[in-house]
Amino acid sequence: MERRVFLGAMTAALSVAATGARAQMAAPPEAEAVAAPPAPFGFEDVARIAADLVRADYVRLQAKLTPPFADLGYDAYRGIRFRREADPWRDLGGFGLDLLPPGMLFTDPVRINLIENGVARNLPFDPAVFEFSPEGFPPDAASAPPGDMGWSGFRLRTVLNRPGVLDEMAVFQGASYFRAIGRGNVYGLSARGLALGTGSAAGEEFPAFREFWIRTPEPGAASVTVLALLDSPSVAGAYEFVLTPGADTAVATRAALFPRRELTDVGIAPLTSMFWFGPADLGSFDDYRPAVHDSDGLQMVTGNGERLWRALANPAALQISAFADRDPQGFGLMQRTRDFTAFQDAEAAYERRPSAWVAPQGGWGEGRVVLVEIPVESEFHDNIVAFWQPGQPLAPGVRHDFAYELSLGFAPGDNDPAAQVRQSRSGASINGKGARSFVIDFDLAPFEGQPDPEPVVTTSAGEVRHPYVVRLPAEGVLRLSFEFVPGGADLAELSARLDSAQLRMSETWLYRWTRG
Repeated sequence: MERRVFLGAMTAALSVAATGARAQMAAPPEAEAVAAPPAPFGFEDVARIAADLVRADYVRLQAKLTPPFADLGYDAYRGIRFRREADPWRDLGGFGLDLLPPGMLFTDPVRINLIENGVARNLPFDPAVFEFSPEGFPPDAASAPPGDMGWSGFRLRTVLNRPGVLDEMAVFQGASYFRAIGRGNVYGLSARGLALGTGSAAGEEFPAFREFWIRTPEPGAASVTVLALLDSPSVAGAYEFVLTPGADTAVATRAALFPRRELTDVGIAPLTSMFWFGPADLGSFDDYRPAVHDSDGLQMVTGNGERLWRALANPAALQISAFADRDPQGFGLMQRTRDFTAFQDAEAAYERRPSAWVAPQGGWGEGRVVLVEIPVESEFHDNIVAFWQPGQPLAPGVRHDFAYELSLGFAPGDNDPAAQVRQSRSGASINGKGARSFVIDFDLAPFEGQPDPEPVVTTSAGEVRHPYVVRLPAEGVLRLSFEFVPGGADLAELSARLDSAQLRMSETWLYRWTRG
């Protein structure tokens, strides 16, 4: 940045000097040219840095952590707090910025810059901006030398839930992960800048944001702009996130990617969540809670307007599902269960976890929405990933641009009047022979004053028996029930919807059954 400003200033000075010399010979003083000020630092500047990175071999930036940041466990790391009086935006009123320390899992240094009046300035790492728990740190921890360490990320605050209180709104920390919430939410699922090789036999690569430029908002501003430089052995990229907090927090996103190799395993707009168990899995889990998950389904609106709901699962073995599409209207990992009694967890508050919806901007062409489900044995590991995979590999030596709107809150995304799936349940059938009973609750409102719709249930293997619907007005749902007999099948793709007078009145429920 200093080099860029210096070169820009030198070019401007030479231009003025040359123009002045000509003016003395051929024109009156008032004809002297005035050099234009340098353009404000922005997205295209980061894109140029990313393009330069891929012309050289990849170098991972690493720092040697020294006390008090070295060898920290989870509890000790949580004992480091950012001092609110150190907030560089403390006088703005509408937004706050917390800088996050290195340590524990966060060992790669991250550079953070502020953009003010169009000019970027670096915020050097400084242990003095933190306060340290006296139980785990010496009294002089805040005065430790900074060494070659960098920040691990940052947290954004805003007036989200209570007047005059700067609540957490988003956090960028760890590889290319970031989380954001809407009004009334608590943190749950994460978004990422990019996914590479997720679920592949070769293993996953985790591109990382190595540098951020955060634009200081003007007084009264409704949004915050974050620029980020992504780098990894396979790709570099520039990102812009414009975060607008609210009931649903919107993150307008654009990215310019510069691959170092052909990317056949790339995931655009990836979302990462956790699904341990739900009402369809109760027989397999010994837990006092009826359900434990950050998200309960993958929602999609295809390019031709078809509405799909894929119920999530914690499978016995890793499974990958791909939904081919062209120019998708949107997809997201959703938490539709919003009743405390469905979880009974007063501490985790799963009913308040946000849903996340990706709305592509511009045509994304041919490709597929990919869902990766990974088996887990606890709620402490994310095991669900969803992203868009382009139909053609991203070629090296070429810039690839993507733009999308990411929305996070209680109910972001598609609001079509078609009946949505509210919950899925499953259990052993009383008829035996390995049969399963499935119960799917749809919104009742679209069917008010209408005859009962026709249930349409299909399977790729085995047999579907006795589908029927029943209205539950007190619960506001129309319940579809059926029996599935797998026979000798080990896997079956189930599909169900409600039709009325040849019109599709509900989204299509999808589920992958496997013999566990």
